[in-house]
Amino acid sequence: MKREDVLMEALPYIQKFYGKTIVIKLGGHAMVDQSILETVIRDAVLLRYVGMKVVLVHGGGPEITAKMEAMGKEPKFVGGLRITDAETLEIAQMVLVGKINDGIVSLIANCGTRAVGISGNDGNLLIARKMEPQRVKVGEVEQEVDLGQVGEIEEVDPEVLHCLLAQNYIPVVAPIAIDRQGRSLNINADTAAAEIAIALGAFKLVNLTDVDGVMDADRTTVYHRLALTEAEAMIGAGVIAGGMIPKLEGCMKAVRNGVASAHVVNGNREHNLLLELFTDQGVGTMLTL
Repeated sequence: MKREDVLMEALPYIQKFYGKTIVIKLGGHAMVDQSILETVIRDAVLLRYVGMKVVLVHGGGPEITAKMEAMGKEPKFVGGLRITDAETLEIAQMVLVGKINDGIVSLIANCGTRAVGISGNDGNLLIARKMEPQRVKVGEVEQEVDLGQVGEIEEVDPEVLHCLLAQNYIPVVAPIAIDRQGRSLNINADTAAAEIAIALGAFKLVNLTDVDGVMDADRTTVYHRLALTEAEAMIGAGVIAGGMIPKLEGCMKAVRNGVASAHVVNGNREHNLLLELFTDQGVGTMLTL
């Protein structure tokens, strides 16, 4: 398409989204590849300048693992789930809040706008309880595993986000929560982004990951549009598995609870965020009622 055609195709979407809130979950290689992250941040800043209220939520699992290994602590996983003891949680906070969050805020500043980095502890944004032991399959044996200092969200108080958005800041949220006794807990970033989108009454939730979207069983075709019932059937049939399940479940919960649409998009391809939002066909998967 010619440049002017691209702009004209984007115009009605820019008009429709003006003043609306969008929650973007940063994940995948964007968290370990600086060039990818810089491109995504520029796109997010552009959204802010065309009138959207942008909230970023980030993960950081690979960096946590790398930092643990550098400090001589072996990461422990059972059935694919990380065990988070007190020392691991301390390292996670160091990486998520002290490094990744701060780095994203700096990139946003370099793009000419203002951001504030927070965790779920700040302003009691994310109140959680310790997750109950999970049943996981190890080999052929199913067993119950205590994941340690890992939480599930009970309540979201978005007041701190409303205050920042009202002053034209981009909030950048690290997925650490607090329980009712004041103890920190690690939270799944996909879940945190979905719960924040619901609490804010966001117009859109976008989950940036390493795949092109929700795919068929052969992994050859991307579904660009999915209804909630179709996504539920795909999970039930085993078409969707592994790490895509919590991403899609978060998107589904958001849509069920008032978010107009949720998107799963490959964040590794330049400007996919913009192409998904501002073109007729899109490039990822959009989930709606």
